[in-house]
Amino acid sequence: MPSVPAPPVGRLPDGFRVVLDPRTRRRDGGAALLGGSPLRLLRLAPRARELLTGDELTVRDATTATLAARLLDTGLAHPDLRPVEPTDVTVVVPVKDRAAELDRLLAAVRADLPAVPVLVVDDGSADADATAAVCRAHRADVVRHATARGPAAARNAGLAAATTGVVAFVDSDCVPHPGWLGVLAAHLADTRLAVVAPRIVALPVAAPGWVAAYEGAVSALDMGPRPAPVAPLTGVSYVPSAALLVRRAALGAGFDESMQVAEDVDLVWRLAAAGWRVRYDPAAQVAHEHPARTTDWLRRRSFYGTGAALLAQRHGSAVAPVVMSPWSAAAWGLALAGGRPGLLGAAAVLAGATRRLAPRLGDPPPTGLAATLVVRGTWSAGRTLARAVTRHHWPVVLPLLAVPRVRRVVAAAAVADAVGAWWPHRREVGLARFAAGRRLEDLAYGAGLWRGAVRARDPRALLPARPR
Repeated sequence: MPSVPAPPVGRLPDGFRVVLDPRTRRRDGGAALLGGSPLRLLRLAPRARELLTGDELTVRDATTATLAARLLDTGLAHPDLRPVEPTDVTVVVPVKDRAAELDRLLAAVRADLPAVPVLVVDDGSADADATAAVCRAHRADVVRHATARGPAAARNAGLAAATTGVVAFVDSDCVPHPGWLGVLAAHLADTRLAVVAPRIVALPVAAPGWVAAYEGAVSALDMGPRPAPVAPLTGVSYVPSAALLVRRAALGAGFDESMQVAEDVDLVWRLAAAGWRVRYDPAAQVAHEHPARTTDWLRRRSFYGTGAALLAQRHGSAVAPVVMSPWSAAAWGLALAGGRPGLLGAAAVLAGATRRLAPRLGDPPPTGLAATLVVRGTWSAGRTLARAVTRHHWPVVLPLLAVPRVRRVVAAAAVADAVGAWWPHRREVGLARFAAGRRLEDLAYGAGLWRGAVRARDPRALLPARPR
């Protein structure tokens, strides 16, 4: 597994501004902040309370820099930055056999960034002359691999050939929105930032089918409308390599070339483990040409699923399909056992967890806050459990459907999962189409997940984990 260097020792620069996430809540008269992902309670020292009187904080000295960094790393706040003029950056495009898509991408890049150097890595295209002609038309340099070596090797070749301190990776089936690079480049003021990613949205198509409608709402490449820090087992645990802005000095040897899938997730997790920051900023957007045919879409989802076993070999429980505390597991186990005794037992478990947690949150113990955290944690664990039943572990669940009670529980989980995921997108796609797409996607991903685990002879991608 390629190594990455340690981040530089230093603080956020003066003038760097952060704002609290809209979902962050003040508690105890401003003495604590509740929010982030995973949900946490951050108690503020008296000096920190004086500095954070509103919803924003500007770095002015070492103290404010430390507080701002803590808020960023917990997801309680996000950078509030103005776009800058991109400098010292090269756009690197890995491509294979997509001359028309490459022409479309480079036209968009040149219209937005006429002076930025562009480097195309031709990873063994069958028609190298067609790729070269497109590059000449758009003033792009070319590095060619005689035979295909995979996306990780292509990006590494571009990383090595670039002479700038920053590289923007963009896949050939993308079309960046104007101004995207200036939004991302502003994050480089943070010297500990290694990677920042834009939001990947759907590229408009002339005659969208049902797959396009579903993908436009919940593509696996779209991390959503809210900014976030990126780290395993958080709300945004990875960002796709379809478009990334990276600090070359942070990446070391770069992507793991032995991985043909999930190499982007692996890179992000290695950087996070080394202490670098990785961020997601949806204010920058890059359109992506999603699969339009059902078979292509399902094949791609299954391929993504095979990457989980590779990640488990490198990062252990970070790829766990279910993350659940023992008390959440006990509560759900009792509740699903059914009947009044099961529900009463689940309530007793939650009450006991509340009593144990409350003294750790303050003096006097805030029982109401503790109960809120316990219930929210248990509900979140239940959602991941329902998701695992229909997505990660359906090959195990399938033969158990002959049992009527199991069949009812699984049906309820499938319906609850589909409706809960559809609700934020109810204006974009109908429920029936969304639910069908979600179940098909889960079947494809789960099949790939199990195929990858069997091939690797490693079950860790299928096993649950405890919260860190």
